[in-house]
Amino acid sequence: MVPFTFLICAQNHICSDVSAGIESWRWSERQLSLQSGGTVNIPCHYDMKYIHHKKYWCYDARTAFNYCKILAYENTTQDRVTVTDYPAQSLFTVTMRDLQSGDTGMYWCAVEIGGIFQRDVKEDLYITVKSDPDLSVLESSVSGQEGGSVSVQCLYSAGYQNEQKQWCRSKDQRCYTVGRTDTSQNSAVQISDDGRRSFSVEMSGLQKSDAGWYWCKTGDLQVPVHLSVSDAPPGTIANKSI
Repeated sequence: MVPFTFLICAQNHICSDVSAGIESWRWSERQLSLQSGGTVNIPCHYDMKYIHHKKYWCYDARTAFNYCKILAYENTTQDRVTVTDYPAQSLFTVTMRDLQSGDTGMYWCAVEIGGIFQRDVKEDLYITVKSDPDLSVLESSVSGQEGGSVSVQCLYSAGYQNEQKQWCRSKDQRCYTVGRTDTSQNSAVQISDDGRRSFSVEMSGLQKSDAGWYWCKTGDLQVPVHLSVSDAPPGTIANKSI
């Protein structure tokens, strides 16, 4: 029998993965611990072959039949959720505003393949919203200049003190651990853990190709960070990729 997914392609309707017709993406389930009252921007990557397919964000009620309520489609805003597609980067972002404890639960980044007899593809994310999140960043968006450096500070709760700390590039899943790593594109990543609920990430020798989405990660938790890289100041010679 061909597996299928019941999709009602209208906003605020229900999707159902009754016969496991949803195909998982590369990453296993992500877990995010977020600040109540705050805003989060989440990157959702997809294969280039899905550029012209509909993208959506939905809430998985985790019932016996695995129902998922579509909260917003690409390039729309519904209540506190905005989904924005960036075809040139083969990703879409989900913005959730004014987060509340009731938003805690499982969500899907998903691409609609078309028709009830064709499987959609999706990535699971479990979000926990509380007043004192177990992992957070001082700035969720940072910027630097080509050839320069940028720093990110990741804050974690006492329960994660002994967990491995990582900085992961979202699009290719490459992760860096505590210490210094020279990357293949002449930039360097330095991660330092103070052992007191904070670890810092410094990226130096920035290249334009370093721009994009990253994740601060410790234990089973992750938090997204966006990096922008602008042109080097006039008269500055930036390091070039080999």
